[in-house]
Amino acid sequence: MKNKLSLRIAKVFLTGALALFTGICLPASPASADIEQPQLRVPPLEDVHCASYCVYDKTTGEIIMSSEPDKKVYPASQTKIMTCQLALDYLDLDARLTVSAEAMKDITSESSLMGIYKDETVQVSELLYGLMLPSGNDAANVLGEGVVDAFIEKYPAGGAEVGPDGVNASYLTEQLGKSVEEIKERYKLQAFACLMNLRAKNIGCTCTHFVNAHGLHDNDHYTTTSDLTKIMGRASENRDFKILISTQSHIFKATNRHRHDAWSYVKNSDYLLFDPWLASQTGEGFDTHLIAVIGGKTGTTDEAGKGLTLCTVNENGHELMISICGIPSDYYYYTTMYAASVTAYGHITCWEKNPETKYPGTTGDYRYVNAPAAQQPKYDSLIFPGDELVNYVEDEPEATPTPTPTPTPTPVPVAEKVRTHPLVLFAKEQPVVSGAIGLIVLAILVINIVLFVRVRQLRNAGRKRRGKVRKPSGPI
Repeated sequence: MKNKLSLRIAKVFLTGALALFTGICLPASPASADIEQPQLRVPPLEDVHCASYCVYDKTTGEIIMSSEPDKKVYPASQTKIMTCQLALDYLDLDARLTVSAEAMKDITSESSLMGIYKDETVQVSELLYGLMLPSGNDAANVLGEGVVDAFIEKYPAGGAEVGPDGVNASYLTEQLGKSVEEIKERYKLQAFACLMNLRAKNIGCTCTHFVNAHGLHDNDHYTTTSDLTKIMGRASENRDFKILISTQSHIFKATNRHRHDAWSYVKNSDYLLFDPWLASQTGEGFDTHLIAVIGGKTGTTDEAGKGLTLCTVNENGHELMISICGIPSDYYYYTTMYAASVTAYGHITCWEKNPETKYPGTTGDYRYVNAPAAQQPKYDSLIFPGDELVNYVEDEPEATPTPTPTPTPTPVPVAEKVRTHPLVLFAKEQPVVSGAIGLIVLAILVINIVLFVRVRQLRNAGRKRRGKVRKPSGPI
């Protein structure tokens, strides 16, 4: 036992000495690579592959930059911008809706889903998150039916009261040629499409026609990027809509069919919301004066390609609605950078028209989600222009006495810093300490060598003694 203990002690000393010797005297391996997100430049507009794009200045009511803005395109799930604004206008957020069989009937295998079931009772606010984040077609239909029920109840046919779009339930019976009872029983989703088209007409859309609440392809379900920016502009007037599209993720709470909270976790598909700084500079490196990407809605089908419509704010206070549609499948992976490019050039155009700072800070101050603490913003982006946050002014730093200049030491070359272990640099700058460390290391090595030799002698002696022990002659 003593021999084994001595051997272990010797090994510990020897290992420690070698580690100390290596750490102090031998150069370290090259430093690890810097993996921080680089400053990326957006592609120039001529390299953006899409059917159409449009930048609409809601503040002035004019289109300031576009390409084929009136070309007919399929909106896909960007349809849900309209579905959402109607739901917010007609429904109580705390109300609960029950999923009907009719609402689930046209949900196909191509549908993106919130994940609700027939006969499930869900709060309207949860359905809205299910509509806008995972882009649930099931949530769209349930909300559409709920809107029609609320519309007929609040603004009955023949009554004096009219809704936000200036009509009552008589409008639906005229458009569909059905009675109120028939609409409530079998034609709610068709009635909701009527309300969608009425809203589109009322906000100035000139080439838009909806046939469903979710955006699954239909040849008669179409719009333009010009109209989509107007639809987004109207929706953005609702504070709750801005909260929805600016939400990066959501966890759903329990229902009668999902018995536990957190039965689903979803994230926003608008990636520019996570990294708005991508649009803070043009491809040539000019500041775009983009102050905030409030949020947006994506849409994708085989026939529509990919698209994205955004609500954004410029440093001069102008709200810009930006829509890009018809990105071909070969360029799907470029969707975020294409959107960033149109956003960047749209905002610099807006700024050049009115170069007056109204709100402090731009997306150039907002790096990226994995930025080090020193690069994190000191205040949040301007989600709601007009709130107290827009008046934010950073405190002036307290005056400090000017320090007495001191001689600047000769810097260590960068190449030497990269290839040399920090302890070696320390030893070079402190020769006295370096000599003492060398003597200590040498002494430890000598002690370990002596211990090693002694342990070897003890081990050999133990083997000789074991060899002289007689084997037992009788049975064991």
